[in-house]
Formats: sequence, structure tokens, C-alpha cells
Amino acid sequence: MGKRSDRRAPANMIALDAARARKAHGQEVWDAVDGWRDQRYVRNIKPRTANQARLMEAIRSHDLVFALGPAGTGKTYLAVALAVEALEAGDVSRIVLSRPAIEAGEALGYLPGSAEEKLSPYLRPLYDALTDRMGSKRMRAALDDGTIEIAPIAFMRGRTLNNAFVVIDEAQNCLYSQLKMLLTRLGARSTMVVTGDPDQSDLMEGMSGLAEVADRVAGLDGLAVTHLDGTDVVRHPLVARMLPAL
Repeated sequence: MGKRSDRRAPANMIALDAARARKAHGQEVWDAVDGWRDQRYVRNIKPRTANQARLMEAIRSHDLVFALGPAGTGKTYLAVALAVEALEAGDVSRIVLSRPAIEAGEALGYLPGSAEEKLSPYLRPLYDALTDRMGSKRMRAALDDGTIEIAPIAFMRGRTLNNAFVVIDEAQNCLYSQLKMLLTRLGARSTMVVTGDPDQSDLMEGMSGLAEVADRVAGLDGLAVTHLDGTDVVRHPLVARMLPAL
């Protein structure tokens, strides 16, 4: 046992020295879960377009925000990033994530596991954004202790979401009745961001309630309806050029 430990010691010391060097140069910070972790997980995000800046300002100054726009405009990422910002600042005590369990044109059939495990494949974009902002270990720890909650839409009726940052993603796949139910879950000291693209619904034509709900509540005090467009796409440049053609 002593020899094996001795063989590991130099490698461990090298790793520790490397971590100290990165810390000295400001590239890493200490985290209770991750240990030394890359500083990119805690840096402040910056908008890339004027519409993204307006969206971030709306989220910070309103309790309810609709973020409407085409794919690739950063709606979901900005919503999740500001949710993490609010959590780390102590403005809320938890993050609640919800999204319709609707496949994009194909049925996956029965999915095994708990409600959270069944919904997990649909929440992958949200998990990716959380990982970028928190790191995988912190995200898993937050999911385990309930600081981040996965809330299936089917089980949201009757709940009041107090002191929470709520993100409803892909809301174009919600019926009008579902969105009405979700919006009325908003509780005290909470923020809710509803993201979606009214032009890209996986429901049958005319069934999506996102555009109608946004139109009806636009102009009410305390909430904001923000619009992004093709000029805000931050994915491959071809995405922005394809959207008008498709």
C-alpha cells in the first residue's frame, strides 16, 4: 500500500501545483462542491445584441417576462443564466424548470423511471445551460437537494411557487389552458420567464396558446413581452439565413 501511495504522490503534487498556479493567475475559484473550478462558471454574461440586452433588463426588472423569438436567439440560455444569477445573489431560494413533454415530430414511446427521469430528455437544453453557468457537480448537487426543481407541467396545478425563479421553456408547445394554469402559479418574491417561438410549434396548427396569451397580457403592469428576431441568432450564421427561407 505504501508503494502504491508513493507512486501516486508525485502526480497528485503536480496536479495540486497546477491548480495553485491557475488560482494565482485568476483562472480558477474555490467552490465547496467542485473544489477548484474554472472561473467561466461564475463570470457575468453579456448580451450579444440589443434585443438580448432588452430581454436581460426586462427579466431583472419584471416579475413575469415572455421571451419570444426564433431558434438560436439565446432565449433559454439567458433565462437560465439569470436564474442562476438570482439564486447565487440570494434573491430566490430555488429554480423551477418546466417544459412540455412534446417530441419534435416523432414519438419516443414509454420512458422508464420517475417523473423527473421521464422529463429529463426534454430538459437537456436547460441542463446544458445550467452546466455552463454552475458546473456539472454543482448542478447535480442542486438537483439532489431540491434547489433546482424539475416540475412536469402535468403536476403543476394547485401549486404556488414562492421565492423561486421559474423558467417555462418551449412554451409554444403549451395549450392556452396550460399556459393560463402555469402563469397563475406565480407566487410572492418570484420571477417567471416564459420562452418560446410561436412560429415553431410541434402541436397541431392553431392549438398553441403562446401567441394569444402573450398578446392578451402585453401592456399589463409588472410584466414584459420581449421579441427577438433573426438578427439575434447566435448559432451558426447559416441558421439566421435559413430562418426566413424556412
